[in-house]
Amino acid sequence: MLSSNVVKAVIPAAGLGTRFLPATKASPKEMLPLVDKPLIQYVVEEAVAAGIREIIIITGRGKRAIEDHFDVSIELEENLRENGKKGLLKEIQAIAEMADFCYVRQRHARGLGHAILCAQPLIGDEPFAVILGDDILDGPQPGIQQMIQVYRRFQSPVVGVQPVPKSEVHQYGVIKASPVEPDLFRIEDLVEKPLPEKAPSNLAVIGRYILTPEIFKVLEKTPPGKNGEIQLTDALRILAQQKVMYGKQLEGMRYDAGDKLGFLKATVEFGLKRPDLGKPFLQYLKSLKL
Repeated sequence: MLSSNVVKAVIPAAGLGTRFLPATKASPKEMLPLVDKPLIQYVVEEAVAAGIREIIIITGRGKRAIEDHFDVSIELEENLRENGKKGLLKEIQAIAEMADFCYVRQRHARGLGHAILCAQPLIGDEPFAVILGDDILDGPQPGIQQMIQVYRRFQSPVVGVQPVPKSEVHQYGVIKASPVEPDLFRIEDLVEKPLPEKAPSNLAVIGRYILTPEIFKVLEKTPPGKNGEIQLTDALRILAQQKVMYGKQLEGMRYDAGDKLGFLKATVEFGLKRPDLGKPFLQYLKSLKL
C-alpha cells in the first residue's frame, strides 16, 4: 500500500539552458539569481515548506555549482563569523541544513521523462513530487503543498494546472478533464502543445507533479519522441488510462523564469516585495521616463 505522505521531491536540473545563452554557457541556468537567491533555491524552499525533507536533484555536466550551493562552505562561514555578519552567517548555514540533498547524474540529454527515471533507485515504492525550477510560484500556500493535500485524499497522481489564454495554449501541455469540485479535475487525457482551436481546455500543465511509482514502468516503455527525448507528458497520458489522475488548479502567481521576459517580470515583482528593497526600487521605477 502506498504511503499517504510525500517526503521526497525530484528537481530536474540537467538541461542546457539554451534560452538563456550566453549567460548559461558556463553557469547553470538554475543558478541564475532572482534578486539575491538562485532560481533552484526558490523551488527547494517550496518543497521544504510543504514538509518535504529529501531533495533529489537530477544534474548533468557543468552543474557542480548547484551542489556547492547546497553544501557547507567552511571558508565563507568562517569569514562571515570573523567579520561579525551574524545575520548572513545564519542565512548561509540554513541553506545546507534545510533538507537532505542527493544528486543523480543524467549522462545523456534524453528529456524530462528520462530525468525522472534516473531517480527511480532513490524513490523506490513511494509517492514523490516533481518540481521544475523554470516555474516559480508565489502565493499564500506553496503550490506543491496544495497538491499533496489532494494526494492525501485520493492516493492518486496529481498534476498542477493553471488557466492560460487560449492564444497561449500551444506553448503548454493541456488537460482534457471533467470537474470534480472547484479547482479540482479528473484528467481524461493530456495534449502536448495543441493548436488553440483543437485544445480540449485552457488548463495548462505547469511544472508541479505528485507521482506514484507506477510512472517508472510506464516511462521505461515510453518510446522517445522529438529529438530522441522521453516525454513525461506521453507517459502521463498512458498512466491516466490506467489509474485515476487529478489536475489541481493552483492558487498563486506563476512566473515562467525559463523565459527571458518571464524572468524579468519575476525579478521586478520579487524585488518590489522585499522589505529592504521595495520602497527605493519602486521610487526608481517611478522615476523612469517610460
